[in-house]
Amino acid sequence: MQVHLRINQLQFGRYKKKFTTMTRFITLCMLSFFCVIILASAQSATVTSTSNVYQPEQHNWDLLAVSAFCATWDADQPLSWRSKYGWTAFCGPVGPQGPDSCGRCLKVTNTKTGNEEIVRIIDQCHNEGLDLDISVFRRLDSDGSGDAQGHLIINYDFVDCGD
Repeated sequence: MQVHLRINQLQFGRYKKKFTTMTRFITLCMLSFFCVIILASAQSATVTSTSNVYQPEQHNWDLLAVSAFCATWDADQPLSWRSKYGWTAFCGPVGPQGPDSCGRCLKVTNTKTGNEEIVRIIDQCHNEGLDLDISVFRRLDSDGSGDAQGHLIINYDFVDCGD
């Protein structure tokens, strides 16, 4: 009788261990899932933005003509795609980098004036911020302080381009 009782206790202990391991696994999976969601939705930052003279209108929105980094991947996009938004170079601290950022859109907001625009990433830069096309820079800089200082403080958020 004692032997039978011990076998039952051991079997119960084994199932208890499996249950505990399974519970830990499920908890870890759920935690990982929520972390991925939080990171994916938190692709925004506040950075310094300078201006760049892409002048896409004068170059017929041709990425090759302005030697944009993303031309390798996006030069064959239709004119409607290339001209839908103003252009920017992206080298922000948060979000995809290099080719993975090409063609993505940002909602950029001048933190001082509140002016905002949607821009498309067509280039890369090295200033840990943005290089906005001069026309976008000027529209955001409604009070002229960015022109006077040579830069704007911009908040950016990755958004759906709607393409």
